[in-house]
Amino acid sequence: MTNRHIYSKIANYALKSCTLTVLLFSVAFILFIFYVALPAFQTQGLYFLTGSEWSYEEDIYGIRIFLLGTLTLTFVTMILAVPLSLFTAIYIAEYASNIIASALRPLIELLVGIPSVVYGIFGLFILEDIFEYQIDPFIDVTIGFIPFFADNWHNGKSILLASTVLAVMILPTMTSVIEDSIRAIPHVYKEASFALGANHWQTIKKVILPAAKNGVVLGSVLGLMRAMGETMAVAMLLGNVPQVPSSVLDGGAYVMTSKILNDITYHLTDDSARAALFGIAAVLFALEIVCVGAARHIGKQL
Repeated sequence: MTNRHIYSKIANYALKSCTLTVLLFSVAFILFIFYVALPAFQTQGLYFLTGSEWSYEEDIYGIRIFLLGTLTLTFVTMILAVPLSLFTAIYIAEYASNIIASALRPLIELLVGIPSVVYGIFGLFILEDIFEYQIDPFIDVTIGFIPFFADNWHNGKSILLASTVLAVMILPTMTSVIEDSIRAIPHVYKEASFALGANHWQTIKKVILPAAKNGVVLGSVLGLMRAMGETMAVAMLLGNVPQVPSSVLDGGAYVMTSKILNDITYHLTDDSARAALFGIAAVLFALEIVCVGAARHIGKQL
């Protein structure tokens, strides 16, 4: 057997070993979460998802408030982030010159390396006053007659503030994935569209975006998962009051990740409380699995 064949086998075994290690770690991680959370599901049943009361003293655990807070925050974040990321990716890939694109791309990617606590500090000390005294009152005056935009909280901390910061946090990931998918479209597609008389925007709208739809969906899913699982910045920018949010300007919302962060240290030794908190993590993980599955199905249907 030649040295080339030996090296090839060693490389093959190394790659398989790394893949198997990652697979085993992922399975072990998932099983650990659901194993620790199982007692909470057994004792609370369906109430764990539908109930609104959370009491350590009475061993009653319902996460409906935290679940709705998470879904509302994620929904508003994606409403802000998807158009911003999509149009940014289109500009860099299709309109910007090489010099501008080379300057913008590292700046956008740099946002990934900023710790979430720094985002939270920026939102808390810079953006909170802007939202409290300018943006929130303007929204309340103009479209506050719609309950979803009414300012009942009168505080800079709000779902809108947290969603804005989250949108900036997930912008680099979404933009990079979408831009790469746009650049991967064969150039002959554009040439054929131009040859048929379409202008640049018509080509992007009718040819490039439909061809890059899987990349757009993938980028959106990655951003959604990041937004749904973010903890520190959200905990700093919401009031963390256990109530169901009725408006994007409400600051009393409480999301699942913040509940885990705020309580796990104090109740780690309590078996039932620990199981309930891990139950929140299990539900969050299940939600992300559902989102990935739905996105894959939507991508195939497009």
